Amino acid sequence: MNPSSSKLPISFSVDKLQNDLIICENNLWTPHFNTNRYEGNWTSVSLRSQSGLVNDIMSFANKEYKDTSLLDQCHYFKEIMDWFQCEKEAVRLLRLDPQSEIKEHVDNDTSYEDGFFRIHIPIITNSEVYFYVDKKLVPMKMGECWHANFQLPHSVENKSAEPRIHFTIDCIRNDWSDELFSKMGFDVHYSPNKTEYSDEVKQQIIAELSRNPSDATAKIIAELQTK
Repeated sequence: MNPSSSKLPISFSVDKLQNDLIICENNLWTPHFNTNRYEGNWTSVSLRSQSGLVNDIMSFANKEYKDTSLLDQCHYFKEIMDWFQCEKEAVRLLRLDPQSEIKEHVDNDTSYEDGFFRIHIPIITNSEVYFYVDKKLVPMKMGECWHANFQLPHSVENKSAEPRIHFTIDCIRNDWSDELFSKMGFDVHYSPNKTEYSDEVKQQIIAELSRNPSDATAKIIAELQTK
């Protein structure tokens, strides 16, 4: 199995990241749509969204996305996006306010094996922010660039007195990313067996799929329940 999280072999200027953040601070931070997932304040601003609007923070795989008007003003964010030589879906700033918590959950179809990878670049964070993936603490520092398998259970606690703000990029896997991830120690030919899911993870996946009922999700739920 590939690592649950990995630090990419690149880092970015904290000063430039925070300068672009100042531009975005004047825009409306939209509360995350899934209120069952968090306590406190968890908000977002979009640089790429399905509608092209700044306050459209929905993020679903395999949808078409457009740059928002805000991205044109954020030259360093755009430079970072261009470093990733692949297609991008949602690109957002995610803010978790002081004394707030994102409860443990899973995001479906967000593993590298699914053809997708989500990048987190902390703009503001500190040692009292606890980001867990698969029960393991991920020690993200400002300016660093991280990938994690969000198909696995993950959660965040901000126990500090300042907000935690990350720049996140949803990317589509391609040959360029396969070469990058291979250098990071990934087996890009690995294909997980769905029976490898623990009962806990399986139930969380079923719960997430149940939020968006369709014929396709019903089929997946039935398959999970029979294994």
